Amino acid sequence: MGSSIRSLVEITSRKIIKPLSPTPYHLKALKLSLLDQILPPTLYGTLVFLYTNHWHGAGFVSNASKRLQESLSKTLVLFYPLAGRLKGPAFIECNDEGAHFLEARVNCQLADFLQQPEPKLIHHLIPETDYETAQVALGSVLLLVQINFFNCGGIAIAVSPSHKIADVTSLYTFARTWAAINRDEDQYDDGVGGQLALPEFNGGNLLPSRDLPAIPKTLETPSENLTTRKFVFDVSKMASLKAKIEGVVPNFIPTNVQLVLAIILKCAIAAFHKSKPGTPIRPTVLFQMVNLRRRMLPELPQNAMGNWFWPLPILFKEDETQLHELVSTMRKGLTDFVIEKANRFKGVEGFLAVFECIRERGQLLKSTKDINLYWATSLCKLPLYEMDFGWGKPTWVTSKGGYKNVIALVDTKFCDGIEAWVTLDEQEMAILESDEELLAYLVPSTPAQTMFDIKSSIKLKSNM
Repeated sequence: MGSSIRSLVEITSRKIIKPLSPTPYHLKALKLSLLDQILPPTLYGTLVFLYTNHWHGAGFVSNASKRLQESLSKTLVLFYPLAGRLKGPAFIECNDEGAHFLEARVNCQLADFLQQPEPKLIHHLIPETDYETAQVALGSVLLLVQINFFNCGGIAIAVSPSHKIADVTSLYTFARTWAAINRDEDQYDDGVGGQLALPEFNGGNLLPSRDLPAIPKTLETPSENLTTRKFVFDVSKMASLKAKIEGVVPNFIPTNVQLVLAIILKCAIAAFHKSKPGTPIRPTVLFQMVNLRRRMLPELPQNAMGNWFWPLPILFKEDETQLHELVSTMRKGLTDFVIEKANRFKGVEGFLAVFECIRERGQLLKSTKDINLYWATSLCKLPLYEMDFGWGKPTWVTSKGGYKNVIALVDTKFCDGIEAWVTLDEQEMAILESDEELLAYLVPSTPAQTMFDIKSSIKLKSNM
């Protein structure tokens, strides 16, 4: 891949895909939830599913593209708000104007790309990276998709719904339904022996939108000095670490996700101080995304669309830097949140719960002026590698980086490890990737790989 990145990906088609049948009149207006309301309109979540295809022929690209467009049109009948337009902070007009559908040709072999992923190429596989088009679409259009065909017949399907209507669980629900319809237009099976549940768009009834005070900004704008790297953690190496922590903290066995986050956090904090000699040791706040669906009573179903998550701030004191201390504080923070607040995010009391959490967040950030601030989200346990559009299961599932101090976790294909995508300042990353404690828990045959070098010429958006 010696030629320029831009020349490798050529947009060959731009279309608007509308629902196969019109949305009924009584569904034309959708009120969003309070949790949807507080998100900015230009945030788009993205997942990219890459498939190795061995059965392509001369007509494969046109046939596959046509089938994907037809199945997307059918899928939008079920997910009708995604074909609408955002008309306010908490209102979607379900007017069937359609989703943006881009088709691209990637002038390289998928195998070559997977062997050594080109940092900026992934951004060109994602629709909103084409900013001439995106400037018109972003903030109003609620779904962008890009289908990328490699020279070998490999396919990359990028799905980017607006964060105003979809968190990562909602994104998965949509993609899974689209894949099932594309596999067999008459049977909406889920690929694992069950039937797909229809999406539920009732967030506005469960947690109505309301006027809220300004929310403190915590996520920094992307800059030219950030680097995202992928680290693959060996789950088998976590067993001995769990035993050690249980010896220090009786009756507590941390999860693999908690351990991976703690290891990264410990090493990232150390890298920060090594990169800035003389900086006093200071507190750390980790915003951990908590899925509310299974923590509410009664539980919300997985097919509940919208943003049913909360960024839970966890404060670590200056002297809390050991792994057992980090995981213990994570557990306590999550346990307290679930007991005291999670079940209140609905109904009349929901507004008070959200307002209280926002107020507490503001007080925390104000009281700790000099802090290390990190964000973490986990896609683990989502069966992303079951996403079969008709060409088998994906070879790799990825996303994009872009914001400072963000940690995103996802299971490896065979669930024998956890991939961590970490975005840090370049100088801090250079120190982190050589940290011996971090390296001790990585898969030996898969060293850290540069996934993205973020420069000012590439504008990026959030993946939370």
